Amino acid sequence: MSETQEHCMIVCFFFSCQKYKEFERAVRVEEIDGLRLVKRLAENMEEMFHKKAQAMKRLVEAAEEAHLQHEEDPNLQYEYFNAVLINEVDEEGNSVELGGEFILQPNDHFNNLSVNLNLSVVQVPTNMYNKDSAIVNGVYWSEALNKVFVDNFERDPSLIWQYFGSAKGFFRQYPGIKWKPDEHGVIAFDCRNRKWYIQAATSPKDVVILVDVSGSMKGLRLTIARQTVSSILDTLGDDDFFNIIAYNEELHYVEPCLNGTLVQADVTNKDFNETGRGSECSQAIMLVTDGAVDTYDAIFAKYNWPERKVRIFPYLIGRESAFAENLKWMACANKGYFTQISTLADVQENVMEYLHVLSRPKVIDREHDTVWTEAYIDSTLTNFRIFVCLQRNRGILLGVVGTDVPVSELLKTIPKYKLGIHGYAFAITNNGYILTHPDLRPLYGDGKKRRKPNYSSVDLSEVEWEDKEDTVRHYLYIHLFQKRVLILHNDYYYTDIKGTPFSLGVALSRGHGKFFFRGNVTVEEGRKSAFLLSDSFLTYCNTDEHPEHRYLSQIEAIKLYLSGHEPHLYCDKELIQEVLFDAVVTAPLEAYWTSLVLNKSENSDKGVEIAYLGTRTGLSRINLFVVDFLTAEDREGVFNADHFPLWYKRAAEQVPGTFVYSLPFNTGYGSKFFHHLWLNVSLILAAFSLLPSSHLAAQRTGRTMQVPCDTEYPAFISERTIKENTGNIDCDGCVKSFVIQQIPSSNLFMVVVDNKCDCMYMSSSIALTPTAHNESLKCERLKMQKDRRRPDTCHPFHPEENSMECGGAVNLTQSLLTMPLH
Repeated sequence: MSETQEHCMIVCFFFSCQKYKEFERAVRVEEIDGLRLVKRLAENMEEMFHKKAQAMKRLVEAAEEAHLQHEEDPNLQYEYFNAVLINEVDEEGNSVELGGEFILQPNDHFNNLSVNLNLSVVQVPTNMYNKDSAIVNGVYWSEALNKVFVDNFERDPSLIWQYFGSAKGFFRQYPGIKWKPDEHGVIAFDCRNRKWYIQAATSPKDVVILVDVSGSMKGLRLTIARQTVSSILDTLGDDDFFNIIAYNEELHYVEPCLNGTLVQADVTNKDFNETGRGSECSQAIMLVTDGAVDTYDAIFAKYNWPERKVRIFPYLIGRESAFAENLKWMACANKGYFTQISTLADVQENVMEYLHVLSRPKVIDREHDTVWTEAYIDSTLTNFRIFVCLQRNRGILLGVVGTDVPVSELLKTIPKYKLGIHGYAFAITNNGYILTHPDLRPLYGDGKKRRKPNYSSVDLSEVEWEDKEDTVRHYLYIHLFQKRVLILHNDYYYTDIKGTPFSLGVALSRGHGKFFFRGNVTVEEGRKSAFLLSDSFLTYCNTDEHPEHRYLSQIEAIKLYLSGHEPHLYCDKELIQEVLFDAVVTAPLEAYWTSLVLNKSENSDKGVEIAYLGTRTGLSRINLFVVDFLTAEDREGVFNADHFPLWYKRAAEQVPGTFVYSLPFNTGYGSKFFHHLWLNVSLILAAFSLLPSSHLAAQRTGRTMQVPCDTEYPAFISERTIKENTGNIDCDGCVKSFVIQQIPSSNLFMVVVDNKCDCMYMSSSIALTPTAHNESLKCERLKMQKDRRRPDTCHPFHPEENSMECGGAVNLTQSLLTMPLH
């Protein structure tokens, strides 16, 4: 760095310090109480979640009331907007049946998809008749939901998709959008098969699948049996547990390690990866067989009667029905349901019958349990879902209403500036899967299009070190930031989020990350200092609540808030106060930078193209010495209160008063260097950055470097206490000596190497030694039990449910008739 560049940095430091001295008495430093902070953040999230849940409650009330007022009419004729047929015309240009003109307009809130904010559409699976009487009646009475959909969106503009999945099979979606079939003209989507629908309609369940593998189960029967087992597994969610047992003359656990245990039914564990003690709620045995020669009533009498806590669901495989009566008897005597599956096409529909049975207790209890899902990614956003089941008399399920909640809404409740430079918050589900975490990257980097497999079931232990001793966790934390290595010590704090299955954690880095710097200036002083804020995040003021505020920038919203003329605009008063203080203290930099630009000939040899400053509250000051210099990559590094860029984080960890040089990753030439200053008890107020002219030249060369993969980061870490080191390199018998010496007041090292040896062609390789598979280690891993938070509600059975609705009329034996059936 030249003397003139260093002089520029020192002058910047001087101006800010001088201004800071004027307000030093108004400054105070507060230590952050991690437990209080995490509880306060959890309360903010609870308020947001409650707001979404109330929207669903309004849909539940409207749907159940509309159904109550409706009388079924088998001859009802009703034209509705079919999601596939809207705006479709026939060969003569006329609208097709169930189509019609449906106004669609691009909407940026829905990622510029064309939607109708006034109406919903109805999707019917391809294998169902669009004008079936049950479908038409359901669509007719559910039209009442349109008004509630619109009202919910007006009350809470952050809502995205809202919908009603009917037990009859149709799916009503708001806002209305056109659905397109696949290349075969098919839409296979059936809301009743989706995990969110099943999770909302039933309680957590423990399922044991018994599969007949006797000699008669072969050919097509065995194929159907396998598909039946697969379909049953597809209905199980993360709160469910299961095991599979094959039998002929003897029992055989499909996974021998899991003898006598249950496995959690998440995406990975359906391949048997983790054991558990079960859901401790609904219990069922699925019997997949081509016949039973006995009813085994003595077994049931000994182990399951009279409570009948374990339901039996027999699936008779094949067309023969010689043993059907025995299987029907088992189902009816144990509150289950009997079905016969003759072809592969029958599998899905027959498997789903057991879900209607398990939903009966919840419906009879008239409990509208709010159910939350794990995070998922659609084509545009990372979301999670909230659902509530609907009910009608006699324990029959009407369907499920739900909405998607963007994870970004969750992040808005976390004021990043309160967590410090390296601090962060994360949320997990009751099963320990990450809902949001700064290290969770569910998309591959190339174009941000492809989803990673199992991205929604990443366990917290995979990204945070597990602690088995302290309530508050203390760790040496090595953060890669994907490009640079920083070694930090983090303290962890956590609590539950009431009313949801989620928990919240906060990590605060020791040192300056455990303290908060507060300054105080008057509003009038702050108004006089022009500054820049990023509009990437709605942090300072909530412009979503009121329609008149939705098109305000953050600067405009802050000015309106400070005027005192807008009582309906909610802003973070504490953050705005800190931004105003930073603006006043750093204001002299603008004048100094402006003088440099105006006197460009005098400073032309400095080689500075851009200087910018960022503070911990999101304030930015940028001065371009070369017009239009900022590239897309540079703009990503611009500072704001929800995103501390890498240059700021690295500067914060350097020795105070030193310079940080950085070579850009996308080029082999040029350099960036950063300088930061520290104020009062080592709390960072701001970081300065200067980019030399060689950086621009490198950008224009178009050179690129190999993009690292997700799991491999070659890195070198320097030990600051070591000022000098020496060593030798063996180049095929010739020894090359080198000396490394630290350059003072910087992060640079000077390396001197003698030229006695030519090591250019020296090859090095790492031999990979294959490791034999250890079956015993696999079993040990399978038997590792992680404690999970069980769902708050459970509806395993109800004394009023009609257990005789079990799949058909059955001639029960006299011994069974003498016992009470519930």
